[in-house]
Amino acid sequence: MSDKKLRDSSDDFEQHLDAMTEDKYSLRLYVAGMSTMSMRAIDNIKRICEEEMKGRYDLEVIDLYQRPSLVADEQIIAVPTLIKKLPHPLRHIIGDLSNKERVLVGLDLRKKI
Repeated sequence: MSDKKLRDSSDDFEQHLDAMTEDKYSLRLYVAGMSTMSMRAIDNIKRICEEEMKGRYDLEVIDLYQRPSLVADEQIIAVPTLIKKLPHPLRHIIGDLSNKERVLVGLDLRKKI
């Protein structure tokens, strides 16, 4: 008899599911200078990320006054705008991100009710 162990494919499936729930989020927040709205959006998304995705996110804050070419490249129509690059699908959330439930639904961390 062989010493090889039979692998249970359900173990692989469970590991894959665990990995999916631990997806790393890649987020970009586009702001316009240090306005009140921009500062509020930065504070709100940092708080939400730490509460909901601690250790599982990369957040890049981009000031469009410093990098105006990104307006067209990223199709920014209003600021502040949060873009979820990963995990897919790509999402845009516009505003100061003060409505936590709306942000969580937009990031696919909550189901829409």
